[in-house]
Amino acid sequence: MTHESFNPIVRLVSPFLFCTILTTASAAPLPFSQYDNQVASLLAQMTLDEKIGQMVQVDLLAITNKDDIQTYFIGSVLSGGDSKPAGENDPQTWLNTVNDLQSHALKTRLKIPLIYGIDAVHGHNDVVGTTIFPHNIGMGATRNPKLVEQAEAVTASEVAGTGIRWAFGPCLAVVQDERWGRTYESFGQSPGLVSEMAAAAVRGFQGNTLSSQPTSVLSCAKHYLGDGGTENGIDQGNTVCSEATLRRLFLPPYRAAVKAGVGSIMVSYSSWNGGKMSGDKYLLTDVLKGELGFRGFLVSDWAAIDQLSPDYRADVEQSINAGLDMIMIPNGPGKTNNYVEFIRDLKELVAEGKVPQSRIDDAVTRILRVKFQMGLFENPWTDPALTAQIGSPDHRQIARECVQQSLVLLKNKNHALPLKKDLKHLAVVGFGANDLRMQCGGWTISWQGSGELTKGTTILQAIRQAVSPETQVTFSPDGSGISNADAVVVVVGEHPYAEMRGDRTNLDLSAADQALIQNAKASGAPVTTILLSGRPLILGTALDASDAFIAAWLPGTEGEGVADVLFGDVRPTGKLPREWPSTDQQFAADKMTGKPLFKFGYGLTY
Repeated sequence: MTHESFNPIVRLVSPFLFCTILTTASAAPLPFSQYDNQVASLLAQMTLDEKIGQMVQVDLLAITNKDDIQTYFIGSVLSGGDSKPAGENDPQTWLNTVNDLQSHALKTRLKIPLIYGIDAVHGHNDVVGTTIFPHNIGMGATRNPKLVEQAEAVTASEVAGTGIRWAFGPCLAVVQDERWGRTYESFGQSPGLVSEMAAAAVRGFQGNTLSSQPTSVLSCAKHYLGDGGTENGIDQGNTVCSEATLRRLFLPPYRAAVKAGVGSIMVSYSSWNGGKMSGDKYLLTDVLKGELGFRGFLVSDWAAIDQLSPDYRADVEQSINAGLDMIMIPNGPGKTNNYVEFIRDLKELVAEGKVPQSRIDDAVTRILRVKFQMGLFENPWTDPALTAQIGSPDHRQIARECVQQSLVLLKNKNHALPLKKDLKHLAVVGFGANDLRMQCGGWTISWQGSGELTKGTTILQAIRQAVSPETQVTFSPDGSGISNADAVVVVVGEHPYAEMRGDRTNLDLSAADQALIQNAKASGAPVTTILLSGRPLILGTALDASDAFIAAWLPGTEGEGVADVLFGDVRPTGKLPREWPSTDQQFAADKMTGKPLFKFGYGLTY
């Protein structure tokens, strides 16, 4: 089926093939062959119940009885965005919880270790006190794959420090419509840029090879395939395009990730030309496992197979036969479509010949390969030294460098920046200047973002640390009382959101933010505006009213990185990872006309 009239894809792909050479070579299979004999030996000893248990991933809060891990031979547990251990949200509590669950898995007949997964999408972001990095859109602006690799290596270390060895990242969406609520999870709109960062991120999580090293954490590239191209930017929506366009625009990052050795891939909620990805055998088995040579395992997204049809048993049959190896199940006993129901349905489907035994064996082989390669059978426990390093100064310094390099200077009239550190009076305006929640965005402590609950430095705090002792720094959330200032810094932007709750029909900067900037301009002092956002916004009068303008994206906990650039300790080097539209009409799939406000790759310096 051909749908080349889907203008955003056709229009945006052509200028951004500058790195496609990185992704056109045939991918080499993962180096798992040395474990095949161990896997085959273990598989031969397993009952059907034990095999199906390995294909189940249960959310922490769905487990009403920890003995179910033994009863059903559960192979994996995850924490969803708001799924946390009971008690304090700190590294030690997480470690104790994961270790407790692991001890139950090791009481099973064959003592197959559990693997625990979590959405560590910009640091180990669910845990208080960890290092929170810029979201991927900011990391894409750095144009620095080595820095991305360093950031994910820190994340891997902090994830491992809580007993977890599986991170659901990186997101490899090649986003075409910024109205999508997950835009900030993408490195950018270019398949070449995303591919380069994909390989770096996989190496950061896993090392050059997924291994038994304590800090080698299983990477999970997501969400396969085409989730960045859904019509009108609707989350979990439909990507309408030809196969040629799908391959050209969305497949290259996965080819790069497979070549880098990624051990797991998460399958998207979204559809391609009306067919849900969770049931697409051609794309999952023929293309990904066959053509690309992917030998890791495929995991579903959160209850994603439930969207295939109203019949859960049919969903189980279709998704497993399509090539899914592990199913993420958020529901426990007492709710529909729970893990007990899944196990029963799949066992019956095998008995009836509707799911071949060979498909079960293939799925379990893939899962066990990864567990053997990670050394989980020999040592399923974490190194306590890693727990002590969580949120360390060394880790935060790397995050600070990420912030520095992610900032994109869009305007600098009359050399308004850098600011002098010895100004007599510097006015800071906008509550976002002193709000870690806005600074970190979604997927921080909670699914929708509760960054204020963790430890970090706000932009205001960083500014006060940077200036001379004689400089008076005043803070006005509402913009009042800023007369007689020598310069004004205004911080505006989006409130936190995640996934579909961030979908928007327009992306206008709010009227309140516009008014705040205009009020600052009326003071007569030079105005520097800092925008905290997960995507480009329609700026209206804000750009003209500002002498300098910085797109800071969602920088995370290290606000010092923003101050470093403001005061010239570090030159701005960030480049736009996507076009910056002039009007809301440029987002609409059927109205992609007119020149962008700023082109892909734009960014000033001083």
